[in-house]
Amino acid sequence: MSIYRNKTILITGGTGSFGKNYINFLLTKHKPKKVIVFSRDELKQFQMEKEFQNDKRIRFFLGDVRDLSRLQRAFHGVDIVVHAAALKQVPAMEYNPMEAIKTNVEGSQNVLNAAIDQRVDYVLLISTDKASAPVNLYGATKMCAEKLFVASNVYSGDAHTKLSAVRYGNVIGSRGSIVETILNSNDNSPLGITHPDMTRFWITLDQCFELVTYALTNMQGGEIFIPKVPSMKVSDLFGALAPDRRVKVVGIRPGEKIHESLITTEESSRGLDLGDYFVICPVTVGTDLFKDKYKKGVCKVLKKDFAYTSDTNKKWLKEKDIQKIIKK
Repeated sequence: MSIYRNKTILITGGTGSFGKNYINFLLTKHKPKKVIVFSRDELKQFQMEKEFQNDKRIRFFLGDVRDLSRLQRAFHGVDIVVHAAALKQVPAMEYNPMEAIKTNVEGSQNVLNAAIDQRVDYVLLISTDKASAPVNLYGATKMCAEKLFVASNVYSGDAHTKLSAVRYGNVIGSRGSIVETILNSNDNSPLGITHPDMTRFWITLDQCFELVTYALTNMQGGEIFIPKVPSMKVSDLFGALAPDRRVKVVGIRPGEKIHESLITTEESSRGLDLGDYFVICPVTVGTDLFKDKYKKGVCKVLKKDFAYTSDTNKKWLKEKDIQKIIKK
């Protein structure tokens, strides 16, 4: 039986790229009792309400994750919370650090406190590869959010609330992504690339939803779930989507890496290979409890010197692969 069946599910940041498409996934492929959109943008909620007006299972709740009392009210009677609300533009966060901290760190603390107080069953944080060995403020705030979610399982008490996270890389076609930027650029000016050797992890929205569903179905509380996804050089992405356009190297932006990481060598000592996914177990528990949980399937302990980085990845996207994904 689906983890979503006859459940009330709330998505913070529900009008964003992930949230909106995830809600459509829930309503069309599963049978939830109710889906609640929690976000601070009334215009996007208005537009989304018109789009989903024929489905009586969807509700809209205007609010900000910075407001604990509003979250307390919104979470009443909710079974599952997927926390996707965040400020995520890397350069903007470098120049507005306290705004990132208020939303991504303090907001995440509010979400988990409200969830525990309202006895929500499952709470899942949507994190990012920027949180692994972070070099920018956005990544640091998401790392803090991960730490908060993992540690909160210790003090959830008799609420029995389970809190975990998923961590993944660039989403193909999400709003504001480099793919969208390339496709929407119609003039003949050169396309700016920050570094010719830059690599990134790439994941589709459908793979995001599969990962979230897997995590919610299997989480014991405190894990970070990571998908096995392909890498691609950003220069190859430009070649696939705009082969006739000139490319100009503009230099690395503030807070940007040449290569990204999804698992560091320090985390690998607590890591398990589950076949299609990796899972990082909480430092307070270690891998033993989780090995027992996952032993019925594929479950291998990671080598202590293992690292999962976009430049050493074994899986790579070719130009024809990305073209096929975009066409679909």
